[in-house]
Amino acid sequence: MSVQFDITDGIATVTLNRPEAMNSLDPASKDELREIWQRLATDDEIRVAILTGTGEKAFCTGSDLKKTPPPEESFAQLFFGMASRDHLLAGMEFDTPIIAAVNGYAMGGGLELALACDIRIASENARFGLSEVRVGSLPGAGGSQRLPRAIGQSDAMLMMLTGDPVDAAEALRMGLVSRVVAPDKLLEEAHRIAGRIAANAPLSVKAIKRLVRDGSEMPLIAAVNYERLAWGALRDSEDRLEGRKAFQEKRPPVYRGR
Repeated sequence: MSVQFDITDGIATVTLNRPEAMNSLDPASKDELREIWQRLATDDEIRVAILTGTGEKAFCTGSDLKKTPPPEESFAQLFFGMASRDHLLAGMEFDTPIIAAVNGYAMGGGLELALACDIRIASENARFGLSEVRVGSLPGAGGSQRLPRAIGQSDAMLMMLTGDPVDAAEALRMGLVSRVVAPDKLLEEAHRIAGRIAANAPLSVKAIKRLVRDGSEMPLIAAVNYERLAWGALRDSEDRLEGRKAFQEKRPPVYRGR
């Protein structure tokens, strides 16, 4: 399998497994990812996911151009008829949080994949770049929109207009990643964070992700009202009552996602 997938204690680990091709994505691995995104969207047993790549050399370097022939369809056919399943990030619009554990190069579509995740941590040898401008193209999987939202317009423009990559220390300064750790500690740290998330009330976790994602596109007052509705939806949930009861009884809560 070009993408490995396993679940342990409510944590799904998705590993891009094409180290011979810098963990780039061929058509088969893209299909596998779309199936995995569907699983993450619908399986209530999965509380959080980790996305990483095999080895320390590369997280993902985008599409494997050697194995991705030009489409037979016109752009109009793809955009209006097939975009929902043909796009690199198709199917990632789910409420289950996902952590990108970036080991090595995250270039082009690989960085766009990491940008579509909710939390990004990196190993000390990680490098990030959107270099499409150097070959007469531009980021085509949301990079030109997500990168400025993640790190601010000036730093994003500097990266995209020069095509120059940045190292892990610079990515941390920009706010592109939240943590930088030694390569041999990357997955350990990712699982530690995932475990902290998985221990929380799953409906609350998903609600927060949806609020942040959707609210960022709303005027502030509308977003605050949206937050109020979400709070009300959770108010009488079994998990909220369990959380309050566990706090009073000084014990760990047992959340069931309802």
